[in-house]
Amino acid sequence: MGRGRRLSERQLPDAGRAAHPASVAHHGLLDRMKARTLRAWSWVHKWSSLVSTAFLLMLCVTGLPLVFKHEIEHVLMREAWAPAHPDGPRLNLDQVLNAALARKPGEVPAFMSFDEDRPVANVTSVKPGDRAGVYSFQPIDQTSGEPAPSVAGHPVMEFLLQLHTDMFLGLPGMLFLGAMGLLLIMALASGVVLYAPFMRRLPFGAVRASKQARTRWLDYHNLLGAVTLTWVLVVGATGVVNTLATPIIDYWKNTALKELTQAYDQPAPAGQRSSLQAAVDRAKLALPGMRLQFVAFPGSTYSTEHHYAVFFHGDTPLTAHLTTPALIDARTGQLAAVAPTPWYVKTLSLSQPLHFGDYGGLLLKILWALLDIATIVILGSGLYLWLAKRKPAR
Repeated sequence: MGRGRRLSERQLPDAGRAAHPASVAHHGLLDRMKARTLRAWSWVHKWSSLVSTAFLLMLCVTGLPLVFKHEIEHVLMREAWAPAHPDGPRLNLDQVLNAALARKPGEVPAFMSFDEDRPVANVTSVKPGDRAGVYSFQPIDQTSGEPAPSVAGHPVMEFLLQLHTDMFLGLPGMLFLGAMGLLLIMALASGVVLYAPFMRRLPFGAVRASKQARTRWLDYHNLLGAVTLTWVLVVGATGVVNTLATPIIDYWKNTALKELTQAYDQPAPAGQRSSLQAAVDRAKLALPGMRLQFVAFPGSTYSTEHHYAVFFHGDTPLTAHLTTPALIDARTGQLAAVAPTPWYVKTLSLSQPLHFGDYGGLLLKILWALLDIATIVILGSGLYLWLAKRKPAR
C-alpha cells in the first residue's frame, strides 16, 4: 500500500498537466516559435556569411600588411637624403608651386601637403578636365626647389591599398565593399543570437577536443567569434564608413560649403589667384595653435571652385586626425570662413585611422594584426563548416 501510495503521488504532476491541455499547447507553440526563430537567424547567418566570405577574406589578407604600411614603407623606401641647404632660408610656397608646375607644363595644382620630418612640400597636380584623376605627385625641397625623394608609398603597398579600398573599380567598388561590410555586421548579430542557446549547453570557450573534426572546428569558430566580436564589429563598421568617403565629402561640399559660393559668378582662373603663401599665412592667423596639414586648391575635391582650403589639425593622437579648414578667397586672399567639419566628416576622419589601428603606436598595430589573423581563421572555419555539412553522411 505504501509503495502504491508513493507511486500515486509521483503521478500527480502528470495528472495535473493532463488536466490543462491549453498549457501543453501553449508550451508547444512557444517551442515551435523558438525553433522557427532560430532557423530564421541561422538562415541569415549562413547566407550573410557565405555571400561576403570571399571578399572579407580578401579584405583581411590585404589589410594585414596595410596595418604596418608606414613601418614597411620606411624599411623598403628608406633613402639617405638631406636638403640642399639645411641651414639656409626656405622658399615660400609660391616659389615651391612654380618650381613643381614648371616640370609639369599644362597641369594645374590640386593639393599641396607637407612632410613632418623633412623640409619638403608635396605638390599634386592634374591635367585640366582629367576625369580619370591621373595625378602627378612631386616632392619639392623647400630649401632649393629641386625634387626630393618620394615617400608617397611603395608600389606594392599602393596596389594592396587600392585593392583593399575599391578593387580598382572606383566608387562602385567602394560601395560594393561597403555592402559586404553590412553583411558582415548581419553575420555578427545573427551569430550572437545563435551562440546564446549554445552557451547554455556548454561552458564559455569549451572546445570538445575528443569529438570529430567538424565539431572541434565549430567550437573554435564560436570561441574566436566571441573573443573578436567587438573588434570585428568596430573594424567592419569603420570600413563601411570609409567606403562612403566620396558621398560624404560631396554632401559636405554641396551643403555646408555651398553658401560660400553663392556670392561668386565664376571661378578664379589660375593666373588671377592671389598668393598661396599669403593665403596660408592668413589661415594661420584664423586658427592659431594648430598644425598645417595640406592645402586644397580651387576646384579640387576638398575645396570649392573659388577658395583655397587650408587644412589644419591638432598635435595629439586623437586630434591629429581631426581637421579644420580655413577657406581663403582665391581672388582677394581674404578669409572667407573657418568651416568646422560637421559630425559626419569627423566620423569619417576618425574611422579611417581606427580601421587600421593607427592610434596607439606599434603595440596597438600588433594587436590589430593578431585579431585580423583570428578573423581569417573564423572566416575559413565558417566556410569549412558549411562545406563539411553539405557532404553526404558516410
